[in-house]
Amino acid sequence: MFTLKKSAAALFAAIMVFSAAAGALCKGIAEASVSYAPVIVLDAGHGGIDSGVRGKKSGIKESDINLAITYELKSCFESAGFCVVLTRKSQAGLYGLPTKGFKLRDMQKRRDIIQECGADMVISVHQNFYSDGTRRGATVFFDKDSESGKQLAVCIQNSMNSMENAATSHSPLVGEYYMLKCTDSPSVIVECGFLSNAEDEALLCDSEYRKSVAYAIFAGAVSYYS
Repeated sequence: MFTLKKSAAALFAAIMVFSAAAGALCKGIAEASVSYAPVIVLDAGHGGIDSGVRGKKSGIKESDINLAITYELKSCFESAGFCVVLTRKSQAGLYGLPTKGFKLRDMQKRRDIIQECGADMVISVHQNFYSDGTRRGATVFFDKDSESGKQLAVCIQNSMNSMENAATSHSPLVGEYYMLKCTDSPSVIVECGFLSNAEDEALLCDSEYRKSVAYAIFAGAVSYYS
């Protein structure tokens, strides 16, 4: 089992308190016939003919890893009482026919989902690749014009840096990406590891490790609310 380091013990306790409070809140809301829970949009990057990067040794598709981690994240958030919306629910892309301009159509569809559901937070899941195969670890990106996005990125990055198998402690980075500009709510892109690195690739191919990655992202997101 892959776990967070002891330094995350306090965060774990906070999450348990938050979950209990969320449960009590949901009960009170139901009794009052009023419903509201933060809407978390989870975006599994790529899909369909756009597989993203591939594992240098295994050839595993980034898009498949992204989807697997996203579903683990969905379970974490829903168990804590959040409302979860997925942009991509299957291995298919969101672009319709694979004709010219499919990538832009795919991103526009994701933007539409984010805006139509009134997202309170957006987390886009990706995997990294670099020509230097020694580079490892998770990196969280945020939009330079979003202070809330930066705060969320710091929370998630700190949580992922605390994972027992974290290769190194990265800092969150500014990213000029379409998906970070789809909402005024906090939005981040989480690059969970490098598929160009043999150690990261082996870990990301492991379902138990992917669960730990999802939990670390979830824990960071909850710490943002706390």
